[in-house]
Parts: sequence; C-alpha cells; structure tokens
Amino acid sequence: MTEARLAVVAGGLGVIGHAVAEHLASRGGWEVVSVSRRKGQSAGKARHAQIDLLDAAATKAGLAKLGKPTHLFFAALMRADPQEQVDLHVEMLRNFVNGAAAASSLRRVLLYEGAMYYGSYLGPFKTPAIESDPRVLPPNFYYSMEDWLFAESKGKTWDAVVIRPDLVCTSGFMDGHGFNIALLIAVYATICKELGIPLRYPGSAAAYRSLAQVTDSAHLAHASEWAATEAPAGETFNVANGDFFRWEQLWEMVARFFEMPLGNQQQISLTTLMKDKGPLWQSIVGKYGLAPHPYDALAYWPAGDFVLNCGYDVMTSTVKARKAGFHGVVDTWEMFERMFTGFRRQRLIP
Repeated sequence: MTEARLAVVAGGLGVIGHAVAEHLASRGGWEVVSVSRRKGQSAGKARHAQIDLLDAAATKAGLAKLGKPTHLFFAALMRADPQEQVDLHVEMLRNFVNGAAAASSLRRVLLYEGAMYYGSYLGPFKTPAIESDPRVLPPNFYYSMEDWLFAESKGKTWDAVVIRPDLVCTSGFMDGHGFNIALLIAVYATICKELGIPLRYPGSAAAYRSLAQVTDSAHLAHASEWAATEAPAGETFNVANGDFFRWEQLWEMVARFFEMPLGNQQQISLTTLMKDKGPLWQSIVGKYGLAPHPYDALAYWPAGDFVLNCGYDVMTSTVKARKAGFHGVVDTWEMFERMFTGFRRQRLIP
C-alpha cells in the first residue's frame, strides 16, 4: 500500500510552484497544498492556503492546519536588493521548514535555485556549468539558502535535494507572479504585428548569436516529483530542457508562427519602448476579444531586457540528473510553438 504523501508548495502562485502543484495533484498518491502570501483559489485537487512565510508563528500555525506534510517544495521568490534577498529568503525557508518539521512527518525538502548560482547575472561563466562548479562572489541568496538547508538537515529524519532550473517557461498566465519569457515574446510580437512592423530581435547582436537554454515548467514539475521521491539525498541537480539554441535561429520560427516578416536584429530597451503600449494593448484586447488581463501583468520587460541582451552562452549540464535516473528532455522549438498555441487558446494573444 502506498504511503500517503502531503506536498506543501511554497510560492504556489508563481511559475514554478503552480506547475509543481498542478502536476502533483494530477498524480495518484499525493495530497497537495500550495501556499503564498497572496490569496489564491483552490483548483482541482490542489488546495491553496494564504501563509506569510516571514511570520514564523503564523507559518507554524498555518502549516499545522494543513495536516502532516511529508514533502516541502520551496519556490517562493521576493524581489529585493542582493543582501536583503539573502535575509528574506533564508528567513522564509527557515520558517517553512521548521514549521513543517514540527509535525514529525517530514521526509524531504526540495529547494529551487537557478543558473544565478553560477554567476549568470554577473557576466560570462564556464559552460556548460556543472553542479560542482565553484561559487562566485556573494551575496547570493541561493548560497545562503542551500547552506542553511543542508546544515539543518544533518541528523534529522528528513533530507534535502536542490534543483537548479534556468529560465522557466509556462503555457499559462500567472497573474504577474513570476517572469515568463515565452509570453513576453508573444506579447512583443503581437504589438509589433499590430503596428505593421517586422519582428526584430530587440536584444544585442552578441546575445542573438550566443547559446541559450530554457526549462519547460511541465518538464520541471516531472523532475521535481522524481527529485522528491527517487533522487539521492543531499544532492544538487541542474534541470533544463536538455537542448541549446541560438535566438538567431529560434527567432525565425517565432516570425513564422506569428506570420510576420523577419526583421534585422536591433537593440532597444523594451523597458523604455514598451512602457507606453498599454493603451495599444487595450485596443488589441477589444479588437480580438482577448482575456482582459492587465498589460503590466503580462510581461515584465526589465527581465526581458536582461535575457535578450545576455551576450554570452548560458548553458548548464543535465548529465548528473540523467545519470541519477531522470531522463526527460524537451524539444525547445516545439515547446515555444506549443506555448504560443496555448496562449491563443487562452485568448492571451490573437
């Protein structure tokens, strides 16, 4: 008989947390609760609970009401300056783990990091990056969370595993919770098409030709279940689609999908030039009968500027996960086409 498993997903309204909760809820043998500071709605077999992880007492009390958690998934994220990010995230993680551990049923904690671990936000780094690569200069909130978690797990009845995805994409609308490069590209292309201009790559020439990677949120959710139930304890694993691409080549596919002429690469500031496009987007929504989501919630342009101007290779090796037993891969070209099609089905784009 399969032992009952209660998964509690922190950051349940974000890109990663939502995908993990949705996946686990669709599988047999899991009871799933997503938690976040914001109010959310329970969907299907997944429940939602509003808990402020920065409040230790409220977190312990809130988790106690959920039952006896066996698996924790920490995907919560708060934007702040680097040192404040360290303090905030370690506090949230500590409260989350300690609050759940009080039930004495906890078996594993899964922590999400990313390519920032390897210094991708600072400049060129060794690629493909492997899990044992040396750290870069702190502060880096991934380091602080990981160090606390592995130290805290020593001698406990529960253990920990870390997953490092990169640039997670999802086919749904997350109501402004998280960054989705796939939806940002779709919104950008839709606006350009409505204005009657070619689809130009808005980033740098170096980024246009560098190697990049992304991670399908559904693929990450499958990897998360594997990491929670089968992966060896105390280990860290890179998770990405498993292939690499150049925007120069992928951009041609984007232009074909949106039936637009392919323009030249022309570096612009999306943050600046897309700022005044709210009224235009509202007219597009009315013209094509789209879902009336706020323009500002559809695309986080500063993050788009960073990704599309990253003028060096961003590659992480997923060999360690494959050797440990997770063999899933995703064709990135097919993923983008599938997500663009999904956006149309959801009336996010024409």
